[in-house]
Amino acid sequence: MEENKNEGYDSTKKNTDNTAENIEKEAKNTANEFKEGWNQATNSGDNKKLIAGILAIVLGSLGIHKFILGYNKEGIILLVASLIGYATSCLGVGVFILMATGIVGLIEGIIYLTKSDEEFYNMYQAGEKPWF
Repeated sequence: MEENKNEGYDSTKKNTDNTAENIEKEAKNTANEFKEGWNQATNSGDNKKLIAGILAIVLGSLGIHKFILGYNKEGIILLVASLIGYATSCLGVGVFILMATGIVGLIEGIIYLTKSDEEFYNMYQAGEKPWF
């Protein structure tokens, strides 16, 4: 009589393990692709350009667009100037300060949005040009 050498061996276990390994690898690959796509979308110059440009036009006097680009000192300057303008607007001088900070934001927003992606990145992100 022949002995059964495969006794105690479950042939479906190996297939299940391979399937689980394949699913795990595929999940890791998908997660890595998602992560790379997310990093590319959130770190690209185009996104900062669009966000900074719109915020400069809408809320330019508050300097929020400067903070988005990483220019904290310039953002604080605009924010403090606009707060002083609001506080002294009843004296008449504050109105001019508010107008000036608003015009700076408007001009910068238009400049940001009219530059090409490459020009914007080279000038405002890599070149670190804080004003205009």
